[in-house]
Amino acid sequence: MSDKKSLFKNVRVIIFILALLASIVLIHPGYTPGEGITTNLNYGLDLEGGSWLQIKLEGALVQVDADPGMIVSQMVEPVIGAPIQITDSNLGVGGVSQSESSITFTTSAPVSTSQLELLELGTVSVDKLSQNTTQVTIATTKEALIKAYLAQAFDAEVLPIRTEDGVVYEIRAEASEEEVETLMEKVGGTILRNEDGTLTYREGVSTDTRDLTRDILNDKLNSLGLKDIPVRTVGEDYILIDFAGIDLATAKDIAEKPGKFEIRIQTTGNETQHILYGDSVESVGIPTYHDNQWHAPFTLSEEGARALQKIAIETGATDNPDAHYLNMYLDENKIYGAPLSYSAAARLKETPIYSWEASTGTDEEARAEAEQLQIHLRAGALPVNVVLVGSGHVDASLGEQFKSEAVIAGLLSLIAVAAVVFRRYRRPEILVPMVGTSISEVIMILGVAAAIGWQMDLAAIAGIIAAIGTGIDHLVIITDEVLYEGKLPPTKVFLSRIGKAFAIIFGAAATTIIAMSPLVVMGFGALKGFAITTIIGVFIGVVIARPVYGVVIKELLETNENGAQAGDFAE
Repeated sequence: MSDKKSLFKNVRVIIFILALLASIVLIHPGYTPGEGITTNLNYGLDLEGGSWLQIKLEGALVQVDADPGMIVSQMVEPVIGAPIQITDSNLGVGGVSQSESSITFTTSAPVSTSQLELLELGTVSVDKLSQNTTQVTIATTKEALIKAYLAQAFDAEVLPIRTEDGVVYEIRAEASEEEVETLMEKVGGTILRNEDGTLTYREGVSTDTRDLTRDILNDKLNSLGLKDIPVRTVGEDYILIDFAGIDLATAKDIAEKPGKFEIRIQTTGNETQHILYGDSVESVGIPTYHDNQWHAPFTLSEEGARALQKIAIETGATDNPDAHYLNMYLDENKIYGAPLSYSAAARLKETPIYSWEASTGTDEEARAEAEQLQIHLRAGALPVNVVLVGSGHVDASLGEQFKSEAVIAGLLSLIAVAAVVFRRYRRPEILVPMVGTSISEVIMILGVAAAIGWQMDLAAIAGIIAAIGTGIDHLVIITDEVLYEGKLPPTKVFLSRIGKAFAIIFGAAATTIIAMSPLVVMGFGALKGFAITTIIGVFIGVVIARPVYGVVIKELLETNENGAQAGDFAE
């Protein structure tokens, strides 16, 4: 009999063994008296018990129009305590660019630039025409004025969103249709209508705001050092949070507690001094790219801006900004640090600065950092108010029961599959490697879950069972192709048939992955866990386990047939 290359010298087999051993190390199974079997696996709400919260995001999306002059009058007159007279306005005039558009008014009252800048109407220029007349020019746009008017009226952030149908204003607070209509009537405006005559008002928030809220909650909860807590979106205006192993009262307290955001300034060496907390950050803008840099813009309150100015002057940051970094911290962890720009340092000597931009760099990594900084800056407060609309608790004993039943269900599935396979082939040399391959796939799936911190819940276990079923289908295809007329074919024919089998398997696996991908991308709650686990299982099977099965089954069948032939000759 010719010498055969040992299975343990086959590269595919070596990779398979290493992956299996690595998975066992990652899972780290053990036994602790009193706790029973322990692993590094994270279990979700279904299997460990705990609490869940469903929260609704408050907001409104609406298209409106208004008279710019009336908006300025409505906002400025209460501040200066005197009437104003609009003398010039080129807002919305054809041929005038947004950078050149402005509105001008006069008043008999004294006016300061800082007094009006707090209204965030635009860039303010004040000129004293005479002893009793002051002229004010505001470089702005109608969009900016409507945004500022709605923001002041609802005491909330308002975000203009440009669409094909015009500008939609997202009011990040509870705002009824009647309230918006009443406010717009005061400034000669109204809610616009759709082509079918219905009002362009919708309760809720944009998809971007919903996802931003989810990311902030996720960032905040993870920064607390808790277990991986899934924060999932449900529909357009709801977020579902699972707190595995945490009681309902604690879960509510965690979700409602804002992260601790702080800005400190470097004094001498590594020493820093407190400037302000997150409650001084009034608004956070969307990351922008200008001056060859990515920036995360944010606005400080009056108190926060004056505190920053005072401490920057006292510490010498306005004279030597490079030696006095401004550092940002979230829950005691430093998330950003940079010196003042020289222009900002010079301006701080004269006046407080309310609008700031944290620059991060020029490339895609800098863009990602700016987006992450936006989330951190908002950790002190979510972009919209949230209302708890549902909650529940899964008892720990019930979760333990689910865990036991899930294990039993998996074992029964494996036994049932083994019985069907044995009935089909009635050959142990086929049954053992087939079942062994399925078990090894389960171990590797769990190893990946332990490595990435994925929470195992009932949906994930359903995905593992689905992966086992898909894997057995593929192993049956390989076996049927290998067994040519009930026996192992010549090597040339074997290679041809095994190639045909893997062509079918790769096609089936690709179909499964493509079918599951929308569930991963669109994130339909628990179905996302099912889809991810199934995809991981199929990928591990096709890349690692099934090629090894093809090698092993050939060796076992070949050894068995050679043994049978030797026995016949001896007789």
